[in-house]
Amino acid sequence: MSGEKKGFFSRLKDGLAKTRNNIVNGIDSVFNGFSAIDEDFYEELEEILIIGDIGVNATNSIIEKLRVQVKENHIKQPSECKEFLIRSIKEQMRVEETAYEFEHRQSVILVIGVNGVGKTTSVGKLAGILKDQGRKVLIAAADTFRAAAGEQLAEWANRAGVDIIRGAEGSDPASIIYDAVNAAKARNVDVLICDTAGRLHNKKNLMEELKKINRVIDREFPGVYRENLVVLDGTTGQNALKQAIDFGEVTDLTGIILTKMDGTAKGGIAVAIQSELQIPVKYIGVGETLADLQKFDSDQFVNALFDIRQTEEEEQE
Repeated sequence: MSGEKKGFFSRLKDGLAKTRNNIVNGIDSVFNGFSAIDEDFYEELEEILIIGDIGVNATNSIIEKLRVQVKENHIKQPSECKEFLIRSIKEQMRVEETAYEFEHRQSVILVIGVNGVGKTTSVGKLAGILKDQGRKVLIAAADTFRAAAGEQLAEWANRAGVDIIRGAEGSDPASIIYDAVNAAKARNVDVLICDTAGRLHNKKNLMEELKKINRVIDREFPGVYRENLVVLDGTTGQNALKQAIDFGEVTDLTGIILTKMDGTAKGGIAVAIQSELQIPVKYIGVGETLADLQKFDSDQFVNALFDIRQTEEEEQE
């Protein structure tokens, strides 16, 4: 596990290289370019964070916190601020341990997101993560709208070593969920993960479909723990934030899976999404293999972003 986690940290660090150039180099130039901590210093810093996709809300919060810490600690040199800035960004993104309650309960996870964001792949990887934790996992292929989604998911299920419930292409997603819920009960499954169709351009249809799915789960599996995860593509920056807001109108979101964080200059969006929506980023993806989706760790993310070497202990946690 430690080797895998260590490997993930270095892949994350490599993946965030463009974001680092986009944000960190600018931050460093402010710290090194100013001789005093004045309004111009804060304004310049604010601008770099906003340009770096960190978002207005998160940026305001980070700058406010920095102002307080500078005052409290009587800091005079801009270069001495960096540590406080890094700590403030980490705090902004902290995920509470209670965010993963579904790992310890019998639960149904709905995974939603537009097509092309890596939704089906994320379902397969999440199934692998939970199975490795000793959970009994079942996947429901309820994205019957997109051709080949079922085949793709079946391949991921096979790779993760978990069962899958499928229906014919174009069949009613709610009927697949009905079959999957009853199979989950009969087989005493710990976690049922449902892949759903991602058609945001027709919000009314999507809303009806998700309502129907929710009714089936409520009726057939009363009292089961519910988790709704939205998958967002990190490369789309502010557009990912808009998608999350739109999906939030359709269903009660409990967490975010942020994919394709390798090779994007828009990695700062991870900070913005969490701050704007008050919904935690729970998983982060940096590649194609099963091990390339991991639980989100704010310390690990910010250390990778700022190229801060983790201690052996941290890498092995």
